[in-house]
Amino acid sequence: MQRSRLNNQIRASQVQVIGPEGEKLGILPLHEALRIAQEKNLDVVEIGATAQPPLVKILDYGKYQYQKERSQKGGGKAPGQEVKTVQIGFRTEAHDLHVRATQIDKFLAKGHRVKVEMKLRGREKAMAALGRERFQQFLQYITEPYTAETPIKSFPGGIGMLVKPN
Repeated sequence: MQRSRLNNQIRASQVQVIGPEGEKLGILPLHEALRIAQEKNLDVVEIGATAQPPLVKILDYGKYQYQKERSQKGGGKAPGQEVKTVQIGFRTEAHDLHVRATQIDKFLAKGHRVKVEMKLRGREKAMAALGRERFQQFLQYITEPYTAETPIKSFPGGIGMLVKPN
């Protein structure tokens, strides 16, 4: 990441100045811009080095660096990109399945993709066919419209699928 010049590192004698609240102060000598910044306990940061004369802004340099880093990192994923996971068990009772289905409905309504997993432990793994049937029955409890992004797949710990809102 290229560091911006600030305060006495700026080489131009005349600069276009933007004030701390975003107001244009016009073209000023650099020493005048430095004086204004010092009065407000802020820094003069060169944000447009290629402009004639260079564009500078009076601001808090530490805050400026932080915001610049956050914008380059991306600041997080969009809600539609986040994947929520809901797990159910092979022997989960009907009422608990309805509660889980309600959770999935809420996630789908908010635009999230949902990974639905049925954990199979011990001897339950030998009854994978019955597990698939129960998984299919559970999917019928979901009232929010959805599309299967991946079909029902087996994985070492059980079976699962990924659904997304319509």
